[in-house]
Amino acid sequence: MKRVVVTGIGLVTPLGCGANNVWSAFLAGKCGIRRLEGPDYNKISSKVAARVPEFNASEYVAPNEIRTMSPASLFALAASIEAVQDAGIGEFGDIRKRTGVAVGMGMSDLEYIIETANILKDRGPSKISPYFVPRILTNMAAGIISIKHGFKGPNHSVSTACATGAHSIGDATNFIRHGNATAMVCGGTESCISPLSMAGFSRLRALSTKYNDIPEKSSRPFDAQRDGFVMGEGAGIVFLEELDSALSRNAKIYAEILGYGTSGDASHLTAPSEDGRGAIQAMQNALTDAKLSDVDRVSYVNAHATSTPLGDAIEVGAINQVFSSHGQEKPWVSSMKGSLGHGQGAAGAVEAILAILALHHAILPPNLNLDNPDPSLLDLVRFTPSHLSHWPLEPGQHRRILLKNSFGFGGTNASLCIASFSP
Repeated sequence: MKRVVVTGIGLVTPLGCGANNVWSAFLAGKCGIRRLEGPDYNKISSKVAARVPEFNASEYVAPNEIRTMSPASLFALAASIEAVQDAGIGEFGDIRKRTGVAVGMGMSDLEYIIETANILKDRGPSKISPYFVPRILTNMAAGIISIKHGFKGPNHSVSTACATGAHSIGDATNFIRHGNATAMVCGGTESCISPLSMAGFSRLRALSTKYNDIPEKSSRPFDAQRDGFVMGEGAGIVFLEELDSALSRNAKIYAEILGYGTSGDASHLTAPSEDGRGAIQAMQNALTDAKLSDVDRVSYVNAHATSTPLGDAIEVGAINQVFSSHGQEKPWVSSMKGSLGHGQGAAGAVEAILAILALHHAILPPNLNLDNPDPSLLDLVRFTPSHLSHWPLEPGQHRRILLKNSFGFGGTNASLCIASFSP
């Protein structure tokens, strides 16, 4: 089976735009969560979110094209431009014919739908934008990226709520493995922070409400004072490539995708299965797919953990069960949502990219806001320090290996096994 490697990355996040900028901000311990201001949020219990700051769409598309795309599609396009440039395929035009796209999002632009519905009611159907339908389709980011770059391989999109980004990377990996493409541009995007979405998630009692006045402390995975997730937005795009192709053009290689696992809880609309069986199955499937040897061990798990009391605990228990059954010592565990909030459809891809950079630089990603770890979780895993620390190689290992988890409403689960590159 073909080996799949990462040769390009692109990021648009609440910590800024551009992978280098985001990585520097992440290492500096910065937080992208802010208080939501304005009368539309006055009656909503949660008033914190993680928005992308100072995004200038005209840097990526002509001004007259901006109105044809949703904010999420614009984020994805911007991140794809960075990833493609980073991959350095400009001198290798033939690769575009064998490059596909797999990019998804979780939700459509609800504010735009409301605005258009009001236009229909007040001014009639002739005043509705001809771009209304393309702007609300969740596959349109993938289509726009394909058109922009001239990629003629598979054009694919998934929408699996908060697991979208990870599923997209996993599906893209399989397209390359099975010979459907030489390279894939893949990942996730999201931009749906609005009064309606905030009110909807608040009615589910899913959002943090304790830290409205200190928003930078509101997302605190694994902490004893966690009380819900913080909505985020952004996009993460990776350029995946068949190893032989990358080597033939002397490409920079960040990491290798070793395995991909999926599962379904078949349990509840919004809550994970209490015994963690879906998460366990996804991780085990990824490890089986990776075909790890006895000396190849996962030493770090980049958790989905969104800062909810129930979800974080179930995931930690699942991680403990998986690695206990494999006879391994407890892995290091962290969540990046203290820095980024929960980017929903973008989360799996954005966090996977930062985890890949952590592999590349041998740095264990810290747990921001883990000030008082939940005592019920401490004996199950090793939480990474809240400060920067070196990621050591385990005895006998020749490369660092991680699992990246992403779970979504409806009980959909994804896990990626990723390793630092070794020829």
